[in-house]
Amino acid sequence: MTAEELDKQEKAAFLDWRRGLAQLQEEEKFLLTPFERNLEVWRQLWRVLERSQLVVQIVDARNPLRFRCEDLENYVRDVEGPEGESGTGKGIRKSLLLINKSDLLTVQQRRLWADYFDSQGIQYTFFSAANATALQEARRDALLAAQSQTTASNEDVDPQRNDSSDEETDAELEDAPDNDSDEDSLPEDDDEAYFSAEDEEPKLQDPRTKILSVPELEEWFLSVAPDLSAFNDASGKPPSKLTVGLVGYPNVGKSSTINSLLGEKKVSVSSTPGKTKHFQTIHLSDSIVLCDCPGLVFPQFATTKAELVCDGVLPIDQLREYTGPATLLVQRIPKEVLEATYGLSIKVSGIEEGGDGKVRADNFLIAYAIARGYTRSGQGNPDEARSARYVLKDYVNGKLLYCHSPPGIPEDEFNQATNEGALLRSSGKKRAPVTRVGKGADTFVAANTPEVPSRSILLAQGHGPKSRAIDHDFFEHNATLSSRAFIQSSLRHGEAFSRPTSYPHQNAVANDGTLLKSRNIASVPGDGKKHYKIRRTKQRSGRGYD
Repeated sequence: MTAEELDKQEKAAFLDWRRGLAQLQEEEKFLLTPFERNLEVWRQLWRVLERSQLVVQIVDARNPLRFRCEDLENYVRDVEGPEGESGTGKGIRKSLLLINKSDLLTVQQRRLWADYFDSQGIQYTFFSAANATALQEARRDALLAAQSQTTASNEDVDPQRNDSSDEETDAELEDAPDNDSDEDSLPEDDDEAYFSAEDEEPKLQDPRTKILSVPELEEWFLSVAPDLSAFNDASGKPPSKLTVGLVGYPNVGKSSTINSLLGEKKVSVSSTPGKTKHFQTIHLSDSIVLCDCPGLVFPQFATTKAELVCDGVLPIDQLREYTGPATLLVQRIPKEVLEATYGLSIKVSGIEEGGDGKVRADNFLIAYAIARGYTRSGQGNPDEARSARYVLKDYVNGKLLYCHSPPGIPEDEFNQATNEGALLRSSGKKRAPVTRVGKGADTFVAANTPEVPSRSILLAQGHGPKSRAIDHDFFEHNATLSSRAFIQSSLRHGEAFSRPTSYPHQNAVANDGTLLKSRNIASVPGDGKKHYKIRRTKQRSGRGYD
């Protein structure tokens, strides 16, 4: 088959596939998520699958089922290799599941996911590229510090012993193992202590929930790989190295996994999805070759664009509509965790104010914008769009941690330990201001807002700011709506008011109702009323002074 024929067939098959998806979406009224429509990106995936004998599908540990594509696994079983390869067909290549970012899960959460994958018959393992990279950097820094300390101590030695000490040092370096080239020479206890810092004791630890280190991951690749003798080329020779293809959604950590395996940065990485544009082949060792595939979004049904944004698949900086993702975020993260993480006092609207007692996305974004000082040009209103970008990035990066549970397990129960850990880490944080105006302004909101009972029989209990303002004015002594009457004037302001005494007849009785006899009571107005005229003094006209 020539290159032109292959290009023509790929275009025709791709158009038929897209036409079938569009027809299914229109007839069945399914909601189809945004997926990759560029043929060149799909060609990169096809070339990677054809080159690889072992296909590793990398998923995010916070939502493995969202990033796992079963159709891709079925395609790997039936894919044919390059032209001239013998023995290609069904069941030759293997597909595995690498659960990256597993350090964000607790031991109990990893155990529940392990039970689910075992019940489904899926080969999997837990890994953390961030932990592996941090461990390698710590080892490298420790080695440099030891070398610098040895150099400084050698300079302080007597000059007459320099020659002999140099020879002894060279001999020790020759006998010592090479830490840079062989990571297996380092004690394995360090790996277990680093990756299992919050885990159980090593004797009680479930081997299925262990987060593999870099050497263990390489051994796992070799142990589950298919026999290379089934992939003979046109000349009948099997490949000399195992080709491992890394595929998956954008921003799941494919390039970061390769960098952690290599121990240094060989592949450019970025938090923005879609950093890798073309597949790259990297020699990991004498027996393994890694093939990095560009991340692409597979079509799925029954999901929304907001969920793709929260999962980190779609870039946040290019987001135009932030209401959906922000609403999804406040539904997943409890109010206590949001307030403790950012030091906020989020306004909650009760039934009397048209709410339901839960956190709304706009209230959370406004509180965050006021606390950070994000305002729009013009009248200085809070910039909710800018707040949404920062908060969604924190959610994608794991600062606001939420992990999806396996099917059949409640989400609240699954994330209970995660929320408790977030509250413990953020305890004692100072609360940010809830408004930028003065206390005398009409729009001032007090910071010490009381908690609204979520499971109360009487939901409308006056916990909103409007109800609290009315109650304050009613029970305040000198307020406008006070229940106790008082006098508002410049002379007698604040005095208790019992009854009017403006007219003479109103002074005939005391405040308790008794008659006043010893006092001369003036007559009712109208009897003998006298008018007093103002005495005018003579004023000079000023004539004659000109």
